[in-house]
Amino acid sequence: MSDLSFEQMLDESFKTLHTGEVVNGKVINVKEDQIILNVGFKSDGIITRNEYTNDNGLDLRTVVNVGDDMEAKVLKINDGEGQVLLSYKRLAQDRGNKKLEDAFNNKEVLTGKVVQVVDGGLSVVVDDARVFIPASLVSDTFERDLSKYKDTEIEFVITEFNPKRRRIIGDRKQLLVAKKEEQKKALFEKITPGDVIEGTVKNVTDFGAFVDLGGADGLLHISEMSWGRVENPKKVFKSGDTVTAFIKDISGEKIALSMKFPDQNPWLDAEEKFARGNVVKGKVARMTDFGAFVEISNGVDALLHVSQISNQRVKNPAAVLKEGETVKVKVTGIKDGKISLSKKALEENVEPKDPSKGFKYVEKGVASTSLAGLLKDIKLD
Repeated sequence: MSDLSFEQMLDESFKTLHTGEVVNGKVINVKEDQIILNVGFKSDGIITRNEYTNDNGLDLRTVVNVGDDMEAKVLKINDGEGQVLLSYKRLAQDRGNKKLEDAFNNKEVLTGKVVQVVDGGLSVVVDDARVFIPASLVSDTFERDLSKYKDTEIEFVITEFNPKRRRIIGDRKQLLVAKKEEQKKALFEKITPGDVIEGTVKNVTDFGAFVDLGGADGLLHISEMSWGRVENPKKVFKSGDTVTAFIKDISGEKIALSMKFPDQNPWLDAEEKFARGNVVKGKVARMTDFGAFVEISNGVDALLHVSQISNQRVKNPAAVLKEGETVKVKVTGIKDGKISLSKKALEENVEPKDPSKGFKYVEKGVASTSLAGLLKDIKLD
């Protein structure tokens, strides 16, 4: 028996429905793939699984219960079996489209879930309405692989709304650009040359590294990476590394960074450590036609001139020394940030060997090792 009174049933018997109309109903039965609604019409309304969700494997009994009140959109007054065909999904899409339209008109920022990565962009759902975000509008930098966005929620704005042509276009890039502009403005308002700052390595080139400072990039030139010599920045840094540097200069929107902190300058105590006459060890850093530069401390290179390499005449320094070789040298001079070395000076300090030692003269099977013995054995005519 129906819970409706006779008067209510009489009123409902004259009720008419129209395609596209939104109706209210009460769930009177739920099957795995079908929901049956009493919509107050002479026939019950049917919502198939396909008209409830895009999930073809969803058991409707897990999401809808008998007695629930539901709204749905009328698709057909008679589905061929005398029942009213309804859609919950299309009503949700219509309402979602209305939300998108309002957001488009009001330039509102929306949040949606990326449900699919498709050729050329992302498919995002907002209240069951779909938005397409082209790859060029996903980020403010080029991204070849968009798969990382799958099943994530992202913010965007609607830049084109034309549901009749199924063109609802979203843009995430302009939000990122605007946010970075705000960060850049805030960054330049608070930084000054000399400030110590932390950043993340964004890109490494042959001439240096670009560091993201949070709103703007700073250039850490190869010459400013260390007090020592850096041959290849890519062997020192990689993208994602965190670095601490200080701002050397600001010119317009260009920020020059340095890791050569003044208090770590190896030349501060160089005159004491490398005073004239001190004997030190160092590594051959690079070769030239006129000698070799020897790194005697991190950031301190000194010249070992070709004339000071050996007591013997040296025409080609590379024939005697090689890069990376450790050498023992003597400091012969230090002035105006330049240090001169000598390997030859150490050789000159070695005591000459006794010329008679190890010398043998043999005659008639008799060996003499002393000079006196030698003279004795020699007969003069």
